[in-house]
Amino acid sequence: MSSKRNHHSKQFKLDAINYRNEHPDLTQVECAKNLGIGVSTLAKWESQFRNNDGDIPVRGSVNYQSDDAKEIALLKRELRDAQDALDVLKKAISILGKS
Repeated sequence: MSSKRNHHSKQFKLDAINYRNEHPDLTQVECAKNLGIGVSTLAKWESQFRNNDGDIPVRGSVNYQSDDAKEIALLKRELRDAQDALDVLKKAISILGKS
């Protein structure tokens, strides 16, 4: 059984934390249910918010400062993947060459 992961925007995460802070009468479980997210997800976001001076680090294409930065990140990822594939091939050749 595969699970589909939701990727929430940084703004959604900050709004969720604000919602939690604005409703102190609700438990964390109730807030998470109202927001349609898991309790552990909300807890993780709150922890990240506390540990990053009121900010939440996010990954993904929405973080890039410009199109150039996005392209650079893409090219770095492609280079890393190509280097990993080359390392695998080198190991395979060394293993097969010993036979």
